[in-house]
Amino acid sequence: MMVMGCCNLFAQQKDYTYTAVPFTQVQLTDNFWLPRLKTNHTVTIPASFERCENTGRIKNFEMAAAQSGKFCTVFPFDDTDIYKTIEGASFSLSIFPDKKLELYIDSLIDKISKAQEADGYLYTARTIDPLHPHAWAGANRWERERELSHELYNSGHLYEAAAAHFAATGKRNLLNIALKNADLVCTVFGKNKLHVAPGHQVVEMGLIKLYRITGKKEYLEAAKFFIEERGHYKGYDAASKDVFKNGAYWQDHIPVAEQKEAIGHAVRAGYLYAAVADVAALTGDAALLAAIDSIWDNLVSKKIYVQGGAGAIASGERYGDNYELPNQNAYNETCAAIANVYWNQRMFQLHGHAKYIDVLEKILYNGLVSGVGLDGKSFFYTNAMQVTNSYPSGDIEAERSGWFTCSCCPTNLTRLLPSVPGYVYAQKNDDLFINLFINSTATIAVAQKNITVQQQHQYPWEGNLKFLVSPQKGSIRFPLHIRIPGWAVDEAIPSNLYHFAEKMAINIPVFVNGKPVQYAIANGYAVLNREWKKGDVVEMQLGMEVRRVYAIDQVKNDRGKMALQRGPIIYCAEWPDNGGSVSTFVLPRTIDFTTEYRPSLLQGVTVLKAVTDKLVIKDDKVTTVKEPFVAIPYYAWANRGRGEMMIWFPEKIKAVDIISQ
Repeated sequence: MMVMGCCNLFAQQKDYTYTAVPFTQVQLTDNFWLPRLKTNHTVTIPASFERCENTGRIKNFEMAAAQSGKFCTVFPFDDTDIYKTIEGASFSLSIFPDKKLELYIDSLIDKISKAQEADGYLYTARTIDPLHPHAWAGANRWERERELSHELYNSGHLYEAAAAHFAATGKRNLLNIALKNADLVCTVFGKNKLHVAPGHQVVEMGLIKLYRITGKKEYLEAAKFFIEERGHYKGYDAASKDVFKNGAYWQDHIPVAEQKEAIGHAVRAGYLYAAVADVAALTGDAALLAAIDSIWDNLVSKKIYVQGGAGAIASGERYGDNYELPNQNAYNETCAAIANVYWNQRMFQLHGHAKYIDVLEKILYNGLVSGVGLDGKSFFYTNAMQVTNSYPSGDIEAERSGWFTCSCCPTNLTRLLPSVPGYVYAQKNDDLFINLFINSTATIAVAQKNITVQQQHQYPWEGNLKFLVSPQKGSIRFPLHIRIPGWAVDEAIPSNLYHFAEKMAINIPVFVNGKPVQYAIANGYAVLNREWKKGDVVEMQLGMEVRRVYAIDQVKNDRGKMALQRGPIIYCAEWPDNGGSVSTFVLPRTIDFTTEYRPSLLQGVTVLKAVTDKLVIKDDKVTTVKEPFVAIPYYAWANRGRGEMMIWFPEKIKAVDIISQ
């Protein structure tokens, strides 16, 4: 997530070189994200709070306040669903002021406050009945934190919610609860205190948020301590190949500074890597910086799916081996996509390179937003790469659900979506960066003068981008950096893991006030360093050709297959548009596609169309026929019922499996 500069109450000596323009300064006006944020506000957040009430999550806090009753949900981390929804609702209040929602949040904060113990401890799974805590919690505080209790995980999401609520409303009621808990954590854990690596990371990110608000060095020191505590536990079997036995599932197998690859539970990993970036920025720790640079390279070159999903393996919700990216049983937890957005934003803030935003954009438009249905109240915990009638889904979801017993993903989405405005712009001193192309109006201070930046275009469906840059008084010289997306210059991803079918001669024209201009390119950005005057208009033209995507040969599941991309959008074929089935289409390399924008389909999408071969059974014989082929954006699948879906399509027919029923 972005660094919330509006909350900084002290001068930091070290920090990110590049800082995000806070979400409170960017007002969206576009037709892609703004309707989703509105649905999140009017449907997803209310539904999440209602489900927290109906499932007993809120009752747990009420019972904790009374210290009477029996913990009435399944997992000890169920407290976090309330925290995450409050975080999302807080972000949303900055976009859609809502007095009723604000009062409801305050009522929940009051319940949370009453559930907090006198010394700051807040964990309903124990406080309700300390003599009979949750089975995962252990008899005493923190004793099972390394494996199962999630006490620090709960704290981390509390801190994240408190920081967002404070940034959006200026109120300290939730912040004071978080600070009281954080002070307790700092007295319990640390050098010459209790040593443990949190079983599920996020407390590290949350502590950094509180440090940014307060300047209290103990919070930064605690975050760094939790990171450095990993890899020193003697209770694992270091020689084992089992990630649960050797500690890799928790990223606890070796010290973080020595880690080189994305490994273990993909959500925990993403939260850890984001926190490592925070600590590296704030402390200048070169070893930690080198570690996450290596881990990021490993992810992007060997372990990320073409639609931005991560965590291929269902057992342990984890990363697999290098190039282990199966399609039939891909896991791709929505929370892992969210964690990787947080991480990639921080990698940009460390290095200022567009490649990190390229990956962030791929995740946002594809493998993340696919996690919530267009209705705003149906979800995917996992995000499949293919669904066929002949292959049992197993752990892979083929249709959306209203909620889950473990409902981390729906509530995580409530907080990610309304934070999107905070990813659009960034600054380095007087240099201004446009990272995401979302219609919006932002007021930003550059060289001690306010400027207004407006975006006006139809991205992601069209590539003609328009930016209005207007100093509010007089004129001002500063460098404007506009990201040139990797996909627009023949780069499917910032590695050789995926590539486009053929190289194209790429020229990205840029115009200022209608006249073509020359520009420098730095770190993937077009740089326009000029004197800006009120009403200046910058235009950039990105090609929107349909591109065929191929995986490196080491990804055995994608050999001889192609995926389809247009702009930042990865496409799939789904059963309703293709005669009820899609798994027997063949897309030869020479196929030609046309595009069509359909405003009434799936809330408005551009589809890809072609005519190609499809295997059919006719008179008990397998043959091919020419059939119309339609592809839709991957994020929009499974909004019309259960059926087949494919992303990767064979170029040739090499074999046929016979299934007899």
